[in-house]
Amino acid sequence: MLMSEIIQLLPDHIANQIAAGEVIQRPASAVKELMENAIDAGGQQIQLIIKDAGKTLIQVVDDGCGMSEVDARMSFERHATSKIKAIEDLFAIRTMGFRGEALASIAAIAHVELKTRKTEDSLGTVVSIEGSEVKKQEPCQCTAGTSVAVKHLFFNVPARRNFLKSNTVETRHIIDEFHRIVLAHPNHSFTMHHNSSEVFHLRPGNLRQRIVGVFGKNYNQRLVPVEEASDSLRIHGFVGKPEAAKKTRGEQFFFVNNRYIRNPYLNHAVISAFDEMLPERSFPLYVLFIDIDPDRVDINVHPTKQEIKFDDERLVYTFIHASVKHSLASYSVTPTLDFDQEQSFNRLEAFKTTTPGKDPQAPAVSPPIKPEWSARDSANLKNWRDLYDIDEGGNRKITIPSAMNMPSDTEEEEQLEGERLYDDTEKIPFQLHKRYILSQIRSGFIIIDQQAAHERILYEKYKDNLEKNKSLSQQQLFPQNLELNAADAALMNDLLPEINALGFDIREFGRQSFVVQGIPV
Repeated sequence: MLMSEIIQLLPDHIANQIAAGEVIQRPASAVKELMENAIDAGGQQIQLIIKDAGKTLIQVVDDGCGMSEVDARMSFERHATSKIKAIEDLFAIRTMGFRGEALASIAAIAHVELKTRKTEDSLGTVVSIEGSEVKKQEPCQCTAGTSVAVKHLFFNVPARRNFLKSNTVETRHIIDEFHRIVLAHPNHSFTMHHNSSEVFHLRPGNLRQRIVGVFGKNYNQRLVPVEEASDSLRIHGFVGKPEAAKKTRGEQFFFVNNRYIRNPYLNHAVISAFDEMLPERSFPLYVLFIDIDPDRVDINVHPTKQEIKFDDERLVYTFIHASVKHSLASYSVTPTLDFDQEQSFNRLEAFKTTTPGKDPQAPAVSPPIKPEWSARDSANLKNWRDLYDIDEGGNRKITIPSAMNMPSDTEEEEQLEGERLYDDTEKIPFQLHKRYILSQIRSGFIIIDQQAAHERILYEKYKDNLEKNKSLSQQQLFPQNLELNAADAALMNDLLPEINALGFDIREFGRQSFVVQGIPV
């Protein structure tokens, strides 16, 4: 008895759905692919229109080169691309979409309508596809360029649709992808509309103008330029000043040959360049572009093309670290050191005065100008002068002043006896560097981070007020305006009911603005 063959070829529509699972994980993935195609088509004015966080509609309109009737149909075939004709082309890619999977994958899991027209043609073409099945292809009247409308994403993959997050979360993912694309192309014009409301309107400009347009006007004073070049690679862009660091990683962008990438190793190169300048658990802003020979990177290692491999990653790490550190020093963000001088003695020069009749080489320490000079200050000054006294031969005499002598055995015993009589209830905590609280206990001492303690106390207080519904609001005499970037504004809108329930009175005031009219009493 012959056994039937058990290995079979997958039907095209199933293969496309499997590919879609790799390329299109959520609406933001479709936005990324469509906008990259629009840029590769030469579009200078690109519009993004979404409804219901992309679940109902994702539309990208560009004024690029457009497509012919044949190309419009071929663009939905798997592995159809205009960028690769030989295997060598795969390692010299400088454009965005090149794998030929985007439109085929999207069409497998959505209703897609494509309208396109070449500039020299009088008529364009419209193609409608539902679940990889072509429903219509005919001539149409449309503007030059291409418009791709994706409706009802994951309509035939309900399991994937059920795993999508709330509209606020999915919108934030779309905005993140939008940020990465518009930052990489500051010389293009971009607009974004969500549910008929304009979220972004970005005009062409330079990189600094684009960063300010995306994140807000207050970022203009936070940016430090980075510009370095070597024989093998070049880096340019901006890093944020340490005081502008945030508690989240959201505003960190690496681009290799204008393509956004994720790379924790290179991220560490930037963070380490801010050594000891950042608060704990804080992350700086950076938008950095690395230009390198395409032969030295492999960008075809992940379906989303956000992970790449360098032929010498350690070299790139060192170059980024040195470039950022040099920029921070050049713009006086970090202190510069003169290694030809001994800094500890250089600081003493400010306290040297020359007295008539004395050797000008023999320094005398002058007290700083103070409104009142107490007897104790005068005694301490004499002790320090004695400690750094210089004899007639120019030799420094290190002497221990009497006030700095160690106590005798008898004095030490008396001091210990006094400590035994010290009542624990009278021990007063001390504040260190306006950040920590030092308090004595019987077994030793404890150090409290007062910021963390304050946050915990407020957290417990607000949690209790929220549970008991007894939060009260105190109205502000002068309401304050709060400007947020688009992603944070979307998050704020989603959290407003909970925030106001804590005793705040915050209301939406414009596209990305809020007005704070009251705070908890």
